[in-house]
Amino acid sequence: MKRKLIAAIGVAGMMIGLAACGSDDGGDSGKKAGPDAYKGQTLTVWTMSGSNPDGWTKTVTEEFEKKTKAKLKIEVQDWNGIQQKVTTALSESNPPDVLEIGNTQTPAYAKTGGLADLGDLKKEIGSAWADGVNQPSIYDGKQYALPWYVGNRVVMYNKKVFKDAGITETPKTRADLFKAFEAIEKKGNAEPIYLPGQNWYFFDGLLVGKDVSPVKKEGDKYVSNLADPKVAEAMDVYKQYQAFSKAPKDKDEATPQQAEVFAKGKTGAIIAMGYEAGTALKANPKLKDDIGFFTIPGETADKPEGVFLGGSNLAVAAGSKNQDLAKEFLKIALSEQNDGALIKEAGWSPKNDAMQKYTVGQPAAEAAGPAAAKSGGTTPLIPEWAPVENPPNPIKTYMTLVLQGKSSAEAAKQVEGELNKRLSQQQ
Repeated sequence: MKRKLIAAIGVAGMMIGLAACGSDDGGDSGKKAGPDAYKGQTLTVWTMSGSNPDGWTKTVTEEFEKKTKAKLKIEVQDWNGIQQKVTTALSESNPPDVLEIGNTQTPAYAKTGGLADLGDLKKEIGSAWADGVNQPSIYDGKQYALPWYVGNRVVMYNKKVFKDAGITETPKTRADLFKAFEAIEKKGNAEPIYLPGQNWYFFDGLLVGKDVSPVKKEGDKYVSNLADPKVAEAMDVYKQYQAFSKAPKDKDEATPQQAEVFAKGKTGAIIAMGYEAGTALKANPKLKDDIGFFTIPGETADKPEGVFLGGSNLAVAAGSKNQDLAKEFLKIALSEQNDGALIKEAGWSPKNDAMQKYTVGQPAAEAAGPAAAKSGGTTPLIPEWAPVENPPNPIKTYMTLVLQGKSSAEAAKQVEGELNKRLSQQQ
């Protein structure tokens, strides 16, 4: 299946390039940059909400400003509506210099000509990256971004809620997990799981687990594949999960932020990324000893549930006037030391065996590893995919329709026109 990544993507991925901070390469010009070459300049970097934790940001900023004597301006963006915002920014005369881009969205931006070719920099700092990790950064054979981080969802649970319901072991199968939810439901003191109807990336993981894509190719174009019976099977699993939740069927996990709901202490579990524990603790520090993680269990104990291997790339805008300085930033941001710090602080999956050392004391990363290694995949890595996830995402609409009572076939038929329209949009 084309959208599946290499089997060992989560635990045998890329080795971030070593200690690039000492380089004096001037970038595209090939000239050597003197110690004050960038003094007085400001580099603007767009990162997404939740991606750059405080400790990592502080360290990278200090290293960058000390080395280059330039200023680093990090502007945090919201995921909602970001595709239109990035598209507009890349077409303007003064775009941000460096942008965080969802790994599966990179081909679409590269196709427009808005991203700089980073092939030379990749050879310098990413020679050991696994093909599966690096694949989303490539379009038409060229390197238009560099992989920053990769991670997948796990079950983030409230230990106290589970204990109060008599659950003494973490579930090893999907059936075990549903029994745990039933026990919490029977206890009556908490919602078993907070799962809104449009947690699309969790659903995509279920599609990965069923080895089915939401789109298919007919002739020379891509069209909806939501009518595939395997899609219906994946949606049925989602429906079973959602039956244990009181969350709205027409909202996603960011509306409101599910970690803030979890922080109230009345939720047994959420399907979460590791960094969401930090969001919950910021809202309620008293939960510090009550948050735990485990791998999303699959139908059998030997194979975890399918997961979407989310992640982000870092790209340089083709229109940036500071491309050499941007490359200096990337050398620092993607050093092994800083990548390891990001794993420790945010709970991202380790990208090769050598980097497993950074998961020590980071239970979210440890929980993510088994599914990443055995059951990970991504959305279709095609330029045509980008418009699909623009709000309102028609696949989210499909999910809501099924949860509201329509059959999978009826819901697929209702949204296929819009899905096909988006897949045919020119990038």
